[in-house]
Amino acid sequence: MNSLLVAGIGIFLFLIAYVFYGRYLEKLWEVNPDEKTPAYKKEDGVDYVPVKHWSILFGHHFGSIAGAGPILGPVIAAVCWGWCPTFLWIVFGSILLGGVHDFSSLMVSIRNEGKSIGDISSSVISKRGKIFFSIFLWFTLILVVAVFAAVTATTFIEEPKIVIPTFSLLIIAIFFGVAVYKFNLPQIYATLISLILYVLLFFLGSRYTVIISPAYATKAWIVILLLYSLIASVLPVNLLLQPRDYLSSFLLFFGLLFGYLGLLITHPQIHTPNFVSYSSSNGPLWPMMFVIIACGAISGFHSLVSSGTTSKQINNEKYAKNIGYGAMLVEGVLSILALICVTAGLYWNEPNSLLNYPSLMKGGNWIGTFALGYGQVTSPIFGSKFGTMLAIVIINSFVLTTLDTATRITRYISEELFGDTFKINIFKNRYFATIFIIIIAGYLAFGSWQKIWPVFGASNQLVAAVVLLICALYLSERGKNSKVLFYPSIFMFLTTIVALVIQAKDFYLNQKLLLGNIASIIVLLALFFIVESIRKKRNH
Repeated sequence: MNSLLVAGIGIFLFLIAYVFYGRYLEKLWEVNPDEKTPAYKKEDGVDYVPVKHWSILFGHHFGSIAGAGPILGPVIAAVCWGWCPTFLWIVFGSILLGGVHDFSSLMVSIRNEGKSIGDISSSVISKRGKIFFSIFLWFTLILVVAVFAAVTATTFIEEPKIVIPTFSLLIIAIFFGVAVYKFNLPQIYATLISLILYVLLFFLGSRYTVIISPAYATKAWIVILLLYSLIASVLPVNLLLQPRDYLSSFLLFFGLLFGYLGLLITHPQIHTPNFVSYSSSNGPLWPMMFVIIACGAISGFHSLVSSGTTSKQINNEKYAKNIGYGAMLVEGVLSILALICVTAGLYWNEPNSLLNYPSLMKGGNWIGTFALGYGQVTSPIFGSKFGTMLAIVIINSFVLTTLDTATRITRYISEELFGDTFKINIFKNRYFATIFIIIIAGYLAFGSWQKIWPVFGASNQLVAAVVLLICALYLSERGKNSKVLFYPSIFMFLTTIVALVIQAKDFYLNQKLLLGNIASIIVLLALFFIVESIRKKRNH
């Protein structure tokens, strides 16, 4: 199969969905350009800050939701089950589930003064439901911060050339934020200056490396990254977080543009079989493929971004489709590129080749596998070595955006849950709340965080199922058609529960009691939300 044809079909379907299905969702949620958004109603100069232009917020939102998930998920799934089922779930999952989930969670937060989806669940399901959901979200996000800090630290050690480009972007972002918001420099000039500076520092990083002694490199980088997350979480959102994500989005768009340009030039054949097997070492195609692809089709974390930071910055409801629905579809475009890079850029039946896809995946180097494939696809433009380095820089920049955004959102949930609900007033102090989060995340990052990572994908999907249910109930209470959210919610609940049962069984058989207990608790949590929603529906 020609890879260019596959990419063209996917992009065409995304464009059609954005125009027509996106328009339907706007009508369903009654988007009103004349309605004041929470960014103006509750403007505080720290969290509630109206964005200068919707494109800046798009960059922040997209940078926050992209992360490594939409790249690594398809890379893992295709080697297990084949490129065709992976492609189909990316496309139709993004259009019918992921995009709907992201847009709806953004709109329901805008309708509720920019509150997080966990806080909104109190009125939609029950106060008890809100408490359980918020606790679950809090622990899930702590895990995200811990894992992504450890993953980024490992990347810095394995590829020291990316250290200068990664951290230089933070300084450039502060310059952008100050120039645009404090000195009113036109956005286009600030963007051009920032990108030129970044390109210069990118090449500087390719020549000069930053290496810490292997004896304590991992711990040192984790500490540095967590300290960065602490600072980024308490600074005004328009000073660092928003401009950094906005500028990072240009890096990803650059990677997307030249990745697809490389496809246009080389249009390689896909070497991976269209279907490998229904069963694999990671379990059966359903439900495990859907859980593993995760962010490439739907992710509960996206709703935390939509209702956590994006709803507090959007300056007009008319941009909700661009940001909420559009960003998810662009993420689908990224996932398709990642899929093609490993299935067409690498080989399948050449076990002795250094570019053998299955062999590379056996080593567990998922980021390196994608980077090598991207380097091959873009080799006519950059050469394979530079293309490989560029791919790693792209992934790392978006892992970092997920890290600091997750920290800020965890702070919001801490303030709402511990401060407002449990009346522990000290958690209303954003400095204390953030330090508390960083200490716990650091403890997990220094410990054996890998042991609970296998169930993270399923817990992420459970968040998506609950959010779809909350939004469906919200629309139903107002006499709106909730089927477009309710049916996807049912599917995600079934997928998540079956996946967790399979995982729990495997964990118990292999004497991994901690993992088995965690999976079982998450299943019970899913059943709790189903029962609570049924009770709420009957009482309505």
